[in-house]
Amino acid sequence: MTTRDLVLIALFAAITAVLGLFPALTLPITGVPVTAQTLGVMLAGSILGARRGGLALVVFLVLVAVGLPLLAGGRGGAAVFSGVTAGFLFSWPVAAFVIGWLTEKTWDRYALIHAVSINVFGGILIVYAGGIAWMVAVAGIPLDKALYGSLPFIPGDALKVIAAATAAVALKRYQQHPLGRTA
Repeated sequence: MTTRDLVLIALFAAITAVLGLFPALTLPITGVPVTAQTLGVMLAGSILGARRGGLALVVFLVLVAVGLPLLAGGRGGAAVFSGVTAGFLFSWPVAAFVIGWLTEKTWDRYALIHAVSINVFGGILIVYAGGIAWMVAVAGIPLDKALYGSLPFIPGDALKVIAAATAAVALKRYQQHPLGRTA
C-alpha cells in the first residue's frame, strides 16, 4: 500500500464524516436516521475501488468506535454499534468493497448504467440487507415493520446513487482525457 493509497483512504473517511454534518432526519417507525453518509459509502467504492473503498469505511467506523462524533447528529462511541442502526453501519465497508469490486470488473466498459446498477446493488441492497437483518435479529423489530420502515429511505438513496454514479463516470472520462492521464 502506497502513501497515495493511505491519503485516499483517509480522504474518503473524512468525506464520509463531513457528509454527517448534514442534519439527519429520524424516521418514526424504526428510529433509523436518514443521513447523507451513505453517499460517502457509494463514492468510496465507486472512486477508490474495492480495497481502498472498503478500508476507508473501516477507518471511518474505527474513528466512530473510539468516540469521535462523526455520525450524523454528532453520534459516536462504541455504543452506536449495539443500537438499532448498527447493522447499517456494519454494512458500509462491505457495500463500499462490493461497489468497488464491481466497478473494477466493469471499468473497461463502465458507463452510467453500470455505475447506477452497481451503486443500487451495493449502496442500497447490501446496506438495507445488513440494516434490516440487524433490526430483526438484534433489535427485535418484526421483519414487515423493518421492511416498511425502510421504504422512506429509497428516494434519498436513489438520489445518492445518481450522484455517486455521475461522479464515477465523470472521473472515468477525466482519466481518459489527455489532461487526466498521469505520466
